[in-house]
Amino acid sequence: MTIEFSAERLQEIEAFQKQFPDGKHKSAIIRILHIAQETFGGYLSPPVMDYVAQLLHIKPIEVYEVATFYSMYNHKPVGKYVLEFCQTGPCYARGIEKIVAYTEQKLGIKNGETTPDELFSIKCVECLGACGYAPMMQVGEHYHEHLTEEKMDAFIENARLGKVEKGQW
Repeated sequence: MTIEFSAERLQEIEAFQKQFPDGKHKSAIIRILHIAQETFGGYLSPPVMDYVAQLLHIKPIEVYEVATFYSMYNHKPVGKYVLEFCQTGPCYARGIEKIVAYTEQKLGIKNGETTPDELFSIKCVECLGACGYAPMMQVGEHYHEHLTEEKMDAFIENARLGKVEKGQW
């Protein structure tokens, strides 16, 4: 696979970088990593991160530091639905560990793994900022709150039926 942005993506990146003062182009790194993840298969491989470093004229380690700090970046292929479970205090107090264990058992995978059909991945992450709605998970841009085994069953079934995208679950 060739690691190179299209001309349109490069124009988007250049326009975004111009929003920052001279010498502060590195400030665009988070948005560029998002674009790279979207463009190159849903995750950031070392060659993709090296390419981003090359574009920003910075050292690869500077990209790796950002990409590994934030849980929104994936470092290996993931499923269509990445179930990101909050693993901080409020969610633990409300039983997230039981929801994660239930989901792992139901899908036959553990945290950090992807189902053989590449439909689901489980990822435990730090605080997602919805403490009042614990236990919760994020899938894409959507929060799923006050999780129960029944809600997980409904989500998984509807995702398998393709209804999640249509908001029918």
